[in-house]
Amino acid sequence: MSHTYLIIGGAGFVGSNLVRRLLADGAAQITVVDNLLSAERDNLPESPLIEFIEGSITDDRVLARLDDRFDYVFHLATYHGNQSSMHDPLADHENNTLTTLKLLERIKGFGRIRKVVYSSAGCTVAEKTFDDAEATTEDAPVSLYLDSPYQISKIIGELYGNYYFQRHGVPFVKARFQNVYGPGEVLGAGRWRGTPATVWRNVAPTFIYRALTGLPLLVENEEATRDFIYVDDIVDGLVRCAMQGTLGEVYNLASGRETTILELAQAIVRLSHSDSKVQLGEKRKWDHSGKRYGSTAKAQRELAFIANTQLEDGLRNTIDWQRANRTRIEACIQRHKEHMPS
Repeated sequence: MSHTYLIIGGAGFVGSNLVRRLLADGAAQITVVDNLLSAERDNLPESPLIEFIEGSITDDRVLARLDDRFDYVFHLATYHGNQSSMHDPLADHENNTLTTLKLLERIKGFGRIRKVVYSSAGCTVAEKTFDDAEATTEDAPVSLYLDSPYQISKIIGELYGNYYFQRHGVPFVKARFQNVYGPGEVLGAGRWRGTPATVWRNVAPTFIYRALTGLPLLVENEEATRDFIYVDDIVDGLVRCAMQGTLGEVYNLASGRETTILELAQAIVRLSHSDSKVQLGEKRKWDHSGKRYGSTAKAQRELAFIANTQLEDGLRNTIDWQRANRTRIEACIQRHKEHMPS
């Protein structure tokens, strides 16, 4: 049966990959809302089944265009990411906290929606440690001393979702992302947001670009670890949250594998046949969850979700995609050249 979907932040990296998956699955219609703050319109495929609304979900004029015609809602809008949020906490609030509240307030009376899937962040609940990490479970305690406004916003979004689920019956499910990588992440996409993180975003695409262009790869702490999950696996997890997730519950979308940033850099240099050097630096002073990865047990048990893509296979695909889209990526990076420190 074909379904109708609303995707907030649907022109972004994960969102555009989700759009392609839903089209392939036979979606009847997809409405995408995106203000293109950190995304590009041409991320989306051309299809008569896609309605694109350019604007923020915090804009009342945008909200007024949304009526009770959606079977599933994916809320992926965010203020990407930790560094940008620390530079401008008010912008993070506008684009990462208020988006969730205004969306839920708008749809709380809708009767057709079967599921609202909210993209949360595994870093919010990860243990603050540089010692040996244990897999972060969904019921891990949340620190009252988080590292960034981004992390604060993401957990507030979960709390708002819990409230609207209990008070108004909004069918809310939370998906906690680990470090997503893969084809479709355009370095420099969107508008300048005050820091070089506008261009140098997640570590995997940044390292790949630098390896392909002969630039050094800076590893800020060789012992730091992350849980890298390929974008196709994240999209599969989101769809499973929508179709099979229990209302009110939270699920880790994780590979369950811990990889050091040094190992990631070395793998990218090797797989891209690059002459780039790996340079070691000091750890980021603000980042206290230096080692982390997610538990996969609950998502596997309740959603039958497994991240099947091995890291090296995913990196090869991403390297190939960056090579094929080099001109497009360079154009986005060049747009911010006047703001970038030398």
